[in-house]
Amino acid sequence: MNDALMKEYEKTFMDKVAVIHAAFDEKPHTVAFVMVDKNLSDLEKCEEAFMKTNTIEDAWWVNEGVEYVGSEPTCRSTSTNDFVLIGNTKYKCSRIGWEKV
Repeated sequence: MNDALMKEYEKTFMDKVAVIHAAFDEKPHTVAFVMVDKNLSDLEKCEEAFMKTNTIEDAWWVNEGVEYVGSEPTCRSTSTNDFVLIGNTKYKCSRIGWEKV
């Protein structure tokens, strides 16, 4: 019952965004899906995805709202030149803020 309620809540109030690592001459690859508040602007969603995919006190892939899909058991934090995909719109993490690609 709780799982069904959570799925309905997520469909109603949350968006799932993809985090794509491509910095440091890596081949672009999706490392995580992050749940973000549907009411946030795209740039705020990018910031939240960035925050949730950075290791601060614990490994980021164990953060609430993060589904880790990387191929390795661990993964670096999201960085400049990585991407966040919101629907069909891709944003690149720049030195200051986000750039729509």
